[in-house]
Order: sequence, then C-alpha cells, then structure tokens
Amino acid sequence: MGRDLALLTPEIAVLLTAVGALIAEMLRRPRISLALAAAGLLVATSLTVPLLGTDTTVFGGSFRIDALSIWAKLILLPATVLSLLLARNDIGGTVREGTVYSLICLATFGALVLAGAGDVMFLVLGMLLTSLATFALVAYPDDDPATEAAMKFFVFGSVAGAVMIFGLSYWFGATGSTLLTDLARTDAMPLAAILGLVAVVVGLGYKASLVPFHFWAPDAYEGAPLSIAAYLSVVPKVGSLFALTQVVRDLPVDSGWPAVMAGLAVLSMTYGYLAALVQDNVIRLLAYSSIAQSGYFLLGIVAVGSSELALPSIILFAAAYAAMNLGAFAVASATGRTLEEFSGLGRARVLTGIAMVIFLLSLVGIPPLSGFVGKFLLFAAAIDVQFTWLAVVAIINSVLSLAVYLRIVMPMYRPAETTTVAPATWPGVVVMITFAATLIIGLAAQFFLAGR
Repeated sequence: MGRDLALLTPEIAVLLTAVGALIAEMLRRPRISLALAAAGLLVATSLTVPLLGTDTTVFGGSFRIDALSIWAKLILLPATVLSLLLARNDIGGTVREGTVYSLICLATFGALVLAGAGDVMFLVLGMLLTSLATFALVAYPDDDPATEAAMKFFVFGSVAGAVMIFGLSYWFGATGSTLLTDLARTDAMPLAAILGLVAVVVGLGYKASLVPFHFWAPDAYEGAPLSIAAYLSVVPKVGSLFALTQVVRDLPVDSGWPAVMAGLAVLSMTYGYLAALVQDNVIRLLAYSSIAQSGYFLLGIVAVGSSELALPSIILFAAAYAAMNLGAFAVASATGRTLEEFSGLGRARVLTGIAMVIFLLSLVGIPPLSGFVGKFLLFAAAIDVQFTWLAVVAIINSVLSLAVYLRIVMPMYRPAETTTVAPATWPGVVVMITFAATLIIGLAAQFFLAGR
C-alpha cells in the first residue's frame, strides 16, 4: 500500500489542491484559492518528474504508472495552470470565483485518472469526474447561451456515459474481470469485444469530441467563458484520448479496432475543417479545429501495439497541441470572439499578431514548429503499420486546414480604425508562455530526431 501511494503522490497532490482551493473559496478568499490551485498543480508536476521511466501498476493492476500517465501529468498539469490564469481574466471578481478554480482542478484529476486507467472502473470514474465538473464550468456565466450549451453538454454526456457503462458490462461478462489487461480473453467472444469497443468509443469519443460524437462542442465552447473553452479543448480531450490509447493497447488487433479508429480519424479531420471553413465566430472555428485535431491523434492510436512510434507520436503531439491551442485561445481571450474583432490585430499589436500566426501555422503543421513534428511522427506511425492511405488523407486535410486558419490571419493584417492596443493581462502571460513552448518543443524535438 505504501509503495502504491508513493507512486500516486502527484494525483494525491492534485486532489488536495482542489480541496484547498474550495476551502479558500468557502472563506471568501478567491485570490488565495487561485494561488493554492496554481501552486498545488506545479508541486504535482514537480512530483511527477522523478517518475519518468517508470513502467508499473498500482492497486492490483487497476491503475498504470507508465509513459502515458506520466506524460499526461507533465502536459496537463501545466496546461491547467495556464487555464487558471485565463480564468482569472474571465471571472475575476465574480461570485463563486474560487469554485471555478476548484472545479478545474477536479476535472484535471479526472483527466489524469482516465490517462492512467488500467481498469474499466477507472474509465467510468474518470469520465464522471471530468463530466460533472465541466458541466458546471460551462454553465458558470448563468446566461442563456451558457445555460443552453451546458444543457446540451449534459444531455450528450449523460447518454454517452450510460452507453459506455452498459457496453463495458459485455467486456466484464466475456472476461470475468474489469482489468484492461484481460481484454485478450475476448478472442473467444468477438461480439462482446465489438460491443464493448463501440461503447468505449462512444464514451471517450464524446469527451474527445470525435465525429460523430462532437455535436456538443461548438455550442459549449461558444457559451462557456473563453478560459473554460480553452480548458475543454485541451485537458479533458487529451485525457480521454490517452485513455482510449490505454484501452486499445490490450485489445486483440484482429478484432478490427484499427480500422474503426482510422474511419473516425477521417471523419473527424475532414468534417472538422470543412465545418470550420464557414464559421465567422472565432471560438466556433477553433472548436471545429479542435474536432479536426482530435482526428490526428487517432493516427497514432491506430498504430498502438504494432509500431514503436505510436506512443511517442501521441505524447509529443499532445504536448504540441496543448501549447498551440491554449495559445490561440489566449489571443482570442485578449481580442474577441468574432473575425471582425480580429481586424487589424496584427498591425495594432504586432507581437500578439505574430504569436497568433505562429500558433495557427503550428496547428497546420508548418516546420519547424511543434505541430509539424507531432504530425510528422503521427504520419510515420500510421505508415509504419500499413495505413499509408490514412496518412495521405491527413496530409490533404492539413492543406485544407491552411485555408481555415487563414480566415483568421487575413483580417488581422487589414487596416482597421477601431482596433486598440489592449493592456497587458493574464492572457498576455499565457500567450508568451505558449509561444515559447510552441517554438521550443518543435526545435528541441527536431534536434533530438536528427541526433537519432
């Protein structure tokens, strides 16, 4: 028990952080709540670093301490800190401000549970923790758009969660165990394996906003505070995709799951970018972009268990995605929600304009930025397992994405009389940090790959 708890110190620190932030809010000290939340998450990150290279399980194999769960913490915990800073800009001075910080920490705890799941019960627990917390976060503004978005989010989440729990019972019935490592036993009952996989794809696909389980995402992103939209686009999404990776690692390849993942990848990438092309609202555009980016993760998941590039490509792209997507939302937080509000941004606020261009080009996959390295490895992983056609479709969609992101860039460099220089705020801090991360991850990864 002592060994298991020692390996779980980062997760314990995150849970205690959420409780501490909530206590500070009960004492009506929102700034202390924010400070506790940020400090606690950074402490949890530092506690994770010594675990690098560990590959084991705790509590009888039900939770995994491996590359996926460790890197999930190293990526998602700093991303949550940046989301907290954006939230301060959005909700500072409002009623129940500290509650938001506590809910964000609890949702992150749920995402970490998903990323390390070695048992179907942890899939359910992680799903519930992230869902319940994020339902409330989306509804926080207490206006009509937020209420409608939260209701859609809640209904989709309830149905998806119920479907997943029902489907997981087939896996338990077929294997007599809730451990993911026992999924190989489903060879004798292929129908149970398929039904369970469909249910898990519905549940985790909803959290990752994969097509066709994405319908809640654009409305939720638009109705929620921008900081919450930024958070939803990264932390729960990456946690659920890492959980999906943990699941397929133990599924027999001959059950056909790689073909299912490839089909979802094509649907998500293509539909996401085509829908984004017609958006005039920057937040909805970024929401559909986020749906498309989820499809790219599936290129790495397709190769899990058959290619050594699979896990590194998923992890690297997750780090790159967190930096560039949070950066794009931070610029939107400091600028506005519509393309019209972005008019003249690049002329009036030169550095912010340059940062936004870098984030968007990284989302396209232009070298030497982090998005390029992540996508390059994902393409290589798909090709390595004979899914060359999927890599070709992904490359074509990357070309299409350039047209999507140029819809934001072009207005930024048009003359506009109404654009003013915004004062330095928390979004500015987040832009600087994510800008540096987007460049450093890309350059460092390329240097490492060249050295190999």
